[in-house]
Amino acid sequence: MKAIVKHHRGYGAELQMVDIPTINDDEVLIKVKATSICGTDVHIYTWDDWSASRVNPPYVFGHEFAGEVVGVGHNVTNVQLGDYVSAETHIVCGTCPQCLRGDFHICKNTKIIGVDTQGCFAEYVAMPASNIWKNPKEMPYHVASIQEPMGNAVHTVLAGDVTGKSVAVIGCGPIGIMAVGVAKAAGASQVIAFDVNEFRLELAKKMGATTIVNSLKENPVEVAMRLTDGNGVDVVCEMSGHPIAMNQGFDMVTNGGRVSILSLPVRPVEIDITNNIVFKGVTVQGITGRRMYETWIQVSNLLKSGQVDVEPLITHRLPLEEFEKGFQLMIQGKCGKVVLIP
Repeated sequence: MKAIVKHHRGYGAELQMVDIPTINDDEVLIKVKATSICGTDVHIYTWDDWSASRVNPPYVFGHEFAGEVVGVGHNVTNVQLGDYVSAETHIVCGTCPQCLRGDFHICKNTKIIGVDTQGCFAEYVAMPASNIWKNPKEMPYHVASIQEPMGNAVHTVLAGDVTGKSVAVIGCGPIGIMAVGVAKAAGASQVIAFDVNEFRLELAKKMGATTIVNSLKENPVEVAMRLTDGNGVDVVCEMSGHPIAMNQGFDMVTNGGRVSILSLPVRPVEIDITNNIVFKGVTVQGITGRRMYETWIQVSNLLKSGQVDVEPLITHRLPLEEFEKGFQLMIQGKCGKVVLIP
């Protein structure tokens, strides 16, 4: 089969012919119909410090997809041939303290497909049957392929109440843009989107942002204070990972507010804990993955109901062979979500 292989410990990747995966008794084989590029994949493609410390080439990467089940292991009872599926990408142990209390998304022994195992930038992918999510038949493949990252946005925004509250989304990459749509659908009174990329700010506006702010042209904290009558925003969703932007988020959050951080700063960030967390009484949350499977239910229902329309976000659909173009678009920030079609 054709697959995008992270072939060496350096920049880039290659399209290669590799063996179709074999499955064990608890796995299923899926023919991939659509697979989307994630920011994590860009880290791996460009070979930054994080990827150099985490992944071990050569291997097939990629972890967001939708497809059809074409093979089923002997022990599998929850999935059948022909099922239209996506998958939770965190493979968990089920036995650590976190799993035993139902917090599977923070399993201490998590493995991520396309990071720690073979991924889905290919014509076929093997997955544990326990990770399979069945899609509504009417959901287009390209939409179904981005449910996993949308789950990150849903988890971040809905980690607390947003109804009637002001929400700041700092960093309008694809997940940040989805967070805008989720916050609006969940009843936020204001959704203020911050970024330095005009193209992506316009996408955030299409997804429901009530105000878009280019942080190079306006002072983000001053804008946030002006829009909230000097009170500050109730909820900050930090998606940028940039030290300056993160501190601006803590500056603009109101007393008793919430800061939910999904971003992954590549270096330690200095925060004024005394004045911006302790004295403000702020709740700070680290967000990882999706709650299994509460978040998937929320994502599927938001899409099925039409309350969140992700079509404006999916700006490019390319053949698998044109993956280099897709990655360049992501690196340059000239796209929303890029979907590859095997």
